[in-house]
Amino acid sequence: MSESGLVSLLIPAVGGQGGGVLSEWIVEAAALDGYRVHGTSIPGVAQRTGSTTYYVELVTDREASEDPVFSLYPVPGALDVLLAPEFLEVGRMIEAGFVSPARTTVVCSTHRLYTIHEKTATGRGIYPRERLAALARATARRLVAFDALSLARERGTEVNAVLLGALAGSGALPVGVQAFRKAIESRGVQVAANLKGFDLGLETAKNAEGGTHGANGGVWGKPTGAPNSIESLQQRTADREFSSSLDGLPDSIRAVVEHALTRLVDYQDAAYARRYLARLRPFTACERVGAVVARHLATWMMYEDAIRVAQAKTRAARFARIRGETRAGDAVIEVTDYLKPDLDEIWGILPHRLVAPFARWAERRWPHGRPTLGQHVRTTTVSGYLRVWFLARLRVLRPVSWRAHVEHGRIDRWLEGVTAALARDEALACEVAQLARLVKGYGDVRRRLTALFDTGLALALRAAETEGRSGAGFAVSTGLTERFRTLVLEGPEGETHAAALAADASARLAAGDLQGVGTLVTRKTVN
Repeated sequence: MSESGLVSLLIPAVGGQGGGVLSEWIVEAAALDGYRVHGTSIPGVAQRTGSTTYYVELVTDREASEDPVFSLYPVPGALDVLLAPEFLEVGRMIEAGFVSPARTTVVCSTHRLYTIHEKTATGRGIYPRERLAALARATARRLVAFDALSLARERGTEVNAVLLGALAGSGALPVGVQAFRKAIESRGVQVAANLKGFDLGLETAKNAEGGTHGANGGVWGKPTGAPNSIESLQQRTADREFSSSLDGLPDSIRAVVEHALTRLVDYQDAAYARRYLARLRPFTACERVGAVVARHLATWMMYEDAIRVAQAKTRAARFARIRGETRAGDAVIEVTDYLKPDLDEIWGILPHRLVAPFARWAERRWPHGRPTLGQHVRTTTVSGYLRVWFLARLRVLRPVSWRAHVEHGRIDRWLEGVTAALARDEALACEVAQLARLVKGYGDVRRRLTALFDTGLALALRAAETEGRSGAGFAVSTGLTERFRTLVLEGPEGETHAAALAADASARLAAGDLQGVGTLVTRKTVN
C-alpha cells in the first residue's frame, strides 16, 4: 500500500468474463463498507488485440478529512492488487511492469483462453503454463491462483463471482466480507448463483494453504481426474489390460504410453492399442527417441476422421456440458452442428478397395482442394442424432478404410525412417521422429502439410546417406531436418521457405556439395 493510504487494484479483462461487473461489485462493496473509492475503465478492442482494463483506488482511512486525489490509471511498480480472470493476463501485466515482488498481491484464475496467435500457429504456439506459473511465483509478493472457471462450471456460477470471493478471502482489501455480499445483492441479478460463487471463491482462498502463496510457493488448481470419473475408470481398465506391456518402460516413455492407451482404446479398441505398443517397442531401448515416437505415434494413430467427429458429437457428456454451460435447467435445448466435409473425408471412412479408384481420380481432378458438402445437423432431434450416431458406429470399418490405408502407410514410412536414422545417429533419429509434428490439420491444410512431411522425410534420409559416406558425423543432416521442420511450423510463409530450402538442399546433395548444404542450415531465411 502506498504512503498516501490508497490501495490500488487492477483488473485486466478478457471479453465476456464480466470484468465490468466485477469492478462494480468491488467499488460498491467498498462504498457500503464506508470507504471512499473510485473506479474507472479503459476500453480496448476485442480479444487481446487491445485489452479492457478496470482500475480501482480505495482510501483506507475512513476518518480522513482531506478529499483524496484519485488516479485514472495504474502506475507500473505501484500496484497493490492484480485481479486477473485468466492466466495469460497475469503475464501481460507482469510484462507491462505493474506487478511488484515487494508490493503486489496477485489473485487469478489459472485457466487459459487461447489468443488468436496461439490458435493459428502451425506448430505448438501455446504459451507454456509452467512458465506463467513460475513467472507469477517469482514476481508476486503474494499469490492466490486456482482454476476458477472449472469451479464455476461445476457449481453453476460465474468466474467473476468466484474471483470476488477469492479477493475477499485473500485479505488484500480492507473491505469486509458482508459488504461484498451486499454489493452482489444490490445489483439484483442472479443473486443466488453469484453468492454461491462468491462463497466458493472465499472458501478456496482461505483453505488452500492459508489462502496465499509467496514467491517460492506453488500455484494450485483443480485436481485432475476424480477417483470415480469416467476418465479414471477407463485409465484403470487400460492399466489392468496392458500392465505387463508397461513393465520395464523408461519413466518418460511410460508416462506417455499410459496416457495414450486409454484414448486409443476409446478411439478404436484394445487391438488398436496393442498395435500402438508393437510399433513403439523397437524404439523403447533408446529413451530419448522412444519418448518422441511414443507421443507422436499416439497422436497420429488417433487422426481425426468423420467417425471420430461423430463419436465426439454423440457423447452424453457433450450434451450434459452444453446444458450446464447454458444453464438451461429443464428448458429444451436445440443443438445444430455445422459440418462441411470434403470428398476425401466422405469416402475416407469407406473400404479402401472400394473407393481407391475414385480417390485417385479426385486427386487428379482437384489437386489443390476437394469439393465440400455443407450440412446443418440438429443433433438434439431424433433423426439428426441417429444420423450422427450411425456414422460413429462405422468405427468397425475404420481398419479397412481408405483413410486408414493412407495414414498407416505414411506412419510406417515414418517409423522406417526413424529406424534408419537411429542406426546412424541418435540426435538425427530424434529430428526425424519430430517430423511427425508436421502432420496435422484437416482437408487442404492436412494435404499440404503431409506433402511437406514427405519432402522433409525424404530430404533427411538422403542427407544422412550422403553425410554417412563422408564419415564426418551427421551434424549437417540433423541440422537440416531441424531447420526444415522449424520453417514449416512457422506458418504459410515458413512453408514456402521450407520448400525452397528442400529444393536447394536436394540440388546441392545431388552435386555432392555437403558443405553447401551446411551453409543452408545456418541461414535465417531462404530466398
